[in-house]
Amino acid sequence: MEISFLLFQLLNGLTEGMILFIVASGLTLVFGVLRVINFAHGSLYMIGAFLTFSLSTLFPVFTLGPFLLLMILVPAAVALIGLGLEVTLFRRIYRKEHLLQLLLTYALVLVLDDLVRLIWGGDIRNVSRPPLLAGSVDFVGLSFPSYNIFILALGPVIALGLWYLLYRTHWGNLIRAAVTYPEILGALGTNVTRVMTGTFILGCALAGIGGVLMSALANIDLGIAMEKIIECFAVVVIGGLGSVGGALLGSLIIGVGKSYLSLFLVRLALVFPFFVMALVLVIRPWGLFGKPER
Repeated sequence: MEISFLLFQLLNGLTEGMILFIVASGLTLVFGVLRVINFAHGSLYMIGAFLTFSLSTLFPVFTLGPFLLLMILVPAAVALIGLGLEVTLFRRIYRKEHLLQLLLTYALVLVLDDLVRLIWGGDIRNVSRPPLLAGSVDFVGLSFPSYNIFILALGPVIALGLWYLLYRTHWGNLIRAAVTYPEILGALGTNVTRVMTGTFILGCALAGIGGVLMSALANIDLGIAMEKIIECFAVVVIGGLGSVGGALLGSLIIGVGKSYLSLFLVRLALVFPFFVMALVLVIRPWGLFGKPER
């Protein structure tokens, strides 16, 4: 097998892993801070992809400018949907039993999936790439898709931004304090509910960004929600609750691993995320970058 083909598979794996990281980082924030098992996170990602498809058809010429505009508008719309869900539903189940959370969020998945089917139908959709990102980039004698390079460049920027938010800002201090000391934080005069709502909205916006990026990379259908949420939960377990660095590493492990295994053992590629998750649970139950809870 040629080296060029292996490098191309590596690029595909890193690209898939980077999109998975963007979506999973939102879930790890919600799961880590709010302690809510949100199965509907994948549905928000799917809604972001379908919204991108619909809005992209409004532009006579879908160039880079409109695409970047959608990277702002779609996450904002998904965040607004998340705000409505948080105020009406999720706020009522904070600190409740995980079984209750599972039942509520899985029911929400069914509702959102039917809503998407009602609006967009069951046909497969796709979004064309902007001309500037539709070509290829020559590197060490090989041609790599420009859109993949764009995603690989954007992912670390988002990771760095999240790290800065969590560890170098006052809001990040409040988010991390709300994980273990919500009562003390409230006693000090902080509106804990507002902190939790803001964290939930941020997680939803990240799901929307992932939906925008995925829409021009692969086909959009009703099955992408469940497929992505399962991988996201694997990333959260592998990386550790609330860890951005862990989410990044876990996503890249899954993306690259699936990319190479699909060349030789397709069935093993399907179960690879679960194999890694089980291995981490046995060796380090709190995740690679997580901390054991007291």
